[in-house]
Amino acid sequence: MQFPSLREKCGVFGVFAPGEDVARLTFFGLHALQHRGQESAGIATSDGHALHLVAEMGLVTQIFDETKLEELPGHAAIGHTRYSTTGSSIACNIQPLVVEDRYPDPAIVTDGNRRLALAHNGNIVNADVLRSDLEAQGVTFETTTDSEVLAQLLATAPGPTWEDRFAEMMRRANGAYSLAVLTSDAVYGARDPNGVRPLCIGALNGSGYVIASETCALDQLGAKFIREVEPGEVVRIDADGITSWKPIEALRPALCLLEYIYFARPDSRMRGQLLYQARMRMGAALAREHPVEADIVIGVPDSATAAAIGYAQESGIPYVEALVKNRYVGRTFIQPDQRLRDRGVQMKFNPLPELLAGKRVVVVDDTIVRGTTTPRVVAMLRKAGALEVHMRITSPPIHDPCFYGVDMATRGELIASYKSVDEICEHIGADTLGYLSLDATAEATGQVEDSLCTACFTGNYPREVPLQLDKFILEAAPSGARQPVALPLVR
Repeated sequence: MQFPSLREKCGVFGVFAPGEDVARLTFFGLHALQHRGQESAGIATSDGHALHLVAEMGLVTQIFDETKLEELPGHAAIGHTRYSTTGSSIACNIQPLVVEDRYPDPAIVTDGNRRLALAHNGNIVNADVLRSDLEAQGVTFETTTDSEVLAQLLATAPGPTWEDRFAEMMRRANGAYSLAVLTSDAVYGARDPNGVRPLCIGALNGSGYVIASETCALDQLGAKFIREVEPGEVVRIDADGITSWKPIEALRPALCLLEYIYFARPDSRMRGQLLYQARMRMGAALAREHPVEADIVIGVPDSATAAAIGYAQESGIPYVEALVKNRYVGRTFIQPDQRLRDRGVQMKFNPLPELLAGKRVVVVDDTIVRGTTTPRVVAMLRKAGALEVHMRITSPPIHDPCFYGVDMATRGELIASYKSVDEICEHIGADTLGYLSLDATAEATGQVEDSLCTACFTGNYPREVPLQLDKFILEAAPSGARQPVALPLVR
């Protein structure tokens, strides 16, 4: 619920389907992934000779219409919808990114196929050092995002094959990445060796294949789920079908636990688990760990709705939809005037006094990050007549920053890093506050805790990370004027 404190970077999609309208398929795939990023979106297609690109600021439906889709011919496509975690939300950072391929296939070299396009979900923690190395080799950068670093690593990697290129990129890049890469004759999907960000494969009516961040995008297109891309794996989709390989050894699996709690759509499946059911189990576990006498249970829509239903079923307290969400606030370039800005959280949520007045209310939410929005929600419910407000959170306290693709906060901005649970309860103005334990959160996912990334709850990162990471670090100096920055690392 914490907006805009908790944002994910991003949604990726790819399709190889000769004879199909791949631009249209990608549009609907991105539409299903819109929740993963709402700052910009783009589609790149290949007709076998050249790449075509339409990418702009805004929502998928704001950018694309029939005229724009007609500008995107071809048999293969990738798409991206973005939240920024490295680099500003500006036009030059819109994805997919298209870069010149230094070593195109010599058998079919033309001006058109000297290019590759890339869409990235995740975050590269050593992007500044890699970029400085590439600039020293004469590579010129046009964006301030770590995604272009990955694209340039692929475009300039020595070696005659794509197996060699991906091996070089994956050997050098430290961080999280689920990628969709487009060339003149193929679509590639790849995941980092820990598999922090999700990526799956589907079959499309016998005419081709798709890759997507979540299974909900496959469902949108009527594609049949095949499997997830494995950590450290690269898949190639071309006229011969699907081939795959692992350029480097996979590391400990570490799928982000926040995907289960918050990010992914509840109708998506990860590792065989429907997320709606996982969130219901989190709510039920929360009711067992933090029971309270109350009259109604409400969820902060939309990500906490399933958990609230689980809490209500386990506790026997009736579930009521007493908080209505305006799903379109924050998805416009029109800024509110000061009078509307002062209304703050009520622009997004509207309570129903008739259901809240005189009631002891359990409020189920997914996270408390900075602790700036939750006090407003509590105050709003009290103003609507709630007699008591009992906050219940379907995750442990977040006290460490994310380096793997969540635009969260620095450690000093995370309220749980400097306040106890009792102090947070007092800060938000609730009568009681209960967080779900890490063991119960992980158990609700149906996964072994060691196979998940729980770093924002524990400080135990899957790989070495800087003590602090500035999302604007690649904007610190113009291209060619940057020196490598040595950052202390923690595990």
